[in-house]
Amino acid sequence: MLLGIDEEAGRLRDATVSPAAFSPPSPSSGDAPPVLDVLLTCPSCGSFHVAQMLGDNGGISFVCTACGHSWS
Repeated sequence: MLLGIDEEAGRLRDATVSPAAFSPPSPSSGDAPPVLDVLLTCPSCGSFHVAQMLGDNGGISFVCTACGHSWS
């Protein structure tokens, strides 16, 4: 079933991420630590839905697609 963009955005907005998914294994487990991607969060609302944009002066800025807050 295909969802419309509003339904998909609502589904993504309501999704929760477990903090345990980003924690490395304990040193006693014997497994090599996984390579973790750095997740950028919005300083305003804490959302993981952040887009990178090219600024006017060639610098990089970011915008939160959840609340619209932008920063560089």
